[in-house]
Amino acid sequence: MKSKLLVLVASLILSFNAFAISLQDAKAQGLVGEQINGYLGVVQNSAEAKAVASSVNTKRKAHYEKIAKQNSISVSDVAKLAAERAIQATKKGHYIQSKSGKWIKK
Repeated sequence: MKSKLLVLVASLILSFNAFAISLQDAKAQGLVGEQINGYLGVVQNSAEAKAVASSVNTKRKAHYEKIAKQNSISVSDVAKLAAERAIQATKKGHYIQSKSGKWIKK
């Protein structure tokens, strides 16, 4: 079951990259980064960064809920797995959140 869940989470992360060119631009510009909770965070406080984060996080939450229901696990467990994958997949030079909550460049 865990391997099936990991495949679902991995495909989820890849799907975000496919539909959100503005997400990639925002990451490249250092506006947003991957948080340890599985959601996108605002690195540089701007309307553009907030809009991208809000849009992506709404979609992520819906996907996390779907995966959680299909696998009879909590949404927070799905989000934590997704966070691990997203942070691993983050490109060098993009921001990730440290365990202490600080933004660092990968």
